[in-house]
Amino acid sequence: MTEPKSVQGYIDQTPSWPDGTPTPTVPMTRMQWRIWLLATAGKFFEGLVVFMTGVALPLIVKEYGLTPLEKGVVGAAPLAGIMVGAIALGGLADTYGRRRLFVVEMLVFVVFLIGLAVAPGFGWLVFFLLGVGVALGCDYPTAHLVISESIPSRDRGKLVLGAFAFQAIGALVGTALGYVILANLPELGAWRWMYATVIVPAALVVVGRLFITDSGQWLMARGRRQDAERELQRLLERVPRYPTQVRLAEVDPDSALYSQAARRGRWRDLFTRRNRRATILASVPWFLQDLGTYGIGIFTPTILAQTIGHEITGAQTVAGVIARDIEAAKGAALVDTLLIVGILAAVLLTDRVGRIRLQVLGFIGCAVGLGLALGQAHVEEPARTLLLFGGFMIFNFMTNLGPNAQTYLLAGEVFPTNIRGKGAGFAASFAKVGAVITAFVFPLVLASAGIDVLLAGLIVTSLLGALVTWWFRIETRGVNLEEVGR
Repeated sequence: MTEPKSVQGYIDQTPSWPDGTPTPTVPMTRMQWRIWLLATAGKFFEGLVVFMTGVALPLIVKEYGLTPLEKGVVGAAPLAGIMVGAIALGGLADTYGRRRLFVVEMLVFVVFLIGLAVAPGFGWLVFFLLGVGVALGCDYPTAHLVISESIPSRDRGKLVLGAFAFQAIGALVGTALGYVILANLPELGAWRWMYATVIVPAALVVVGRLFITDSGQWLMARGRRQDAERELQRLLERVPRYPTQVRLAEVDPDSALYSQAARRGRWRDLFTRRNRRATILASVPWFLQDLGTYGIGIFTPTILAQTIGHEITGAQTVAGVIARDIEAAKGAALVDTLLIVGILAAVLLTDRVGRIRLQVLGFIGCAVGLGLALGQAHVEEPARTLLLFGGFMIFNFMTNLGPNAQTYLLAGEVFPTNIRGKGAGFAASFAKVGAVITAFVFPLVLASAGIDVLLAGLIVTSLLGALVTWWFRIETRGVNLEEVGR
């Protein structure tokens, strides 16, 4: 009879040759790959919807005759929803289970996406954008947890970031999709088709998520050992079968780790002396990077159009708005390709170099890229356009190599199992405060102070992010998640 092990012990276990020599690795099972693939969908849809809004925004502004303040509300609505969803729904994964929330969040996304495509007025538009954001916000902690709690520790970094990479792919697809729809349907109502194209793929993801396994770590933390053994056996099913039998070690219900209070997990536990450092590291740098990532990401078409002399909002005719929106979308798509290059570099390096070093390096690189973009104001063409595009491309590469990827990864790794959903949800929600502020304030500051003031402010926040990361650093590369908090 096999010796009992922990959940992660079984997941990390590798077979041996007949002479006792261990093999270096064991292939992922079909269920593990299915979980990973379905988790990528939430990140993809977030990047697609948020960045496609940057292309749709000029059309929405023209159709509804929005003021700069109302324009800021539209840009901020999905991000405000993400902020609410991450903290209000993401923490429910600690109470009701990872799989249940994994399904519910995508179902909510589909419902509000349908409403968005047929929104009859400005108020309904904002409401549906907010609802879409709530669903995506719930996905922030939940998608991370379903991956990280079902795969080997040594592969956790690259697989979690591999899923996160689909945010960058979604950003590029969203911008490109907006361009294609505008080019083939040059009318103000084209923005509705942009959102409608996402409905069917999202519905298919809902169906797929119904049939995955639940987290064995969460089940054990709730004292449900037999359920955990059953789900773990399904997770690790392969041909030939290995392991042949799953026997999880008994837990002491009276121990501090498995007491009723520990199983329940409280929000205030995030701010205890034991977890406070993790909470600061997970949330503050993420807040600082979201100021730049979403600000630059959403308003890249507007910034490019304004800086190179094609102010989108200055167009007086529908044809003028659409033509300038198409040109700006082309430039934004070029800049956004560096998001994908950056996240691919993060996937390759995070388990080699470490989370903290890449996050610090990325913040500093973001400051350098923004500095180059800021310098465009002091030169003539063609150097002006070269500095602007080059600076934004460096920013996108460095943000996805460092803070945009590593903050997401760290938030799901630095907390113990019983509050992991709450910790990751709080960090994502706190970060989206920065994104909401950016989306709401950017149009107003662009109109009053100009791009130079914005870029200078983001340089300061990037350098501050590097400092906070290093000061509160906790390196989680290769750490067994079951040991976190013990």
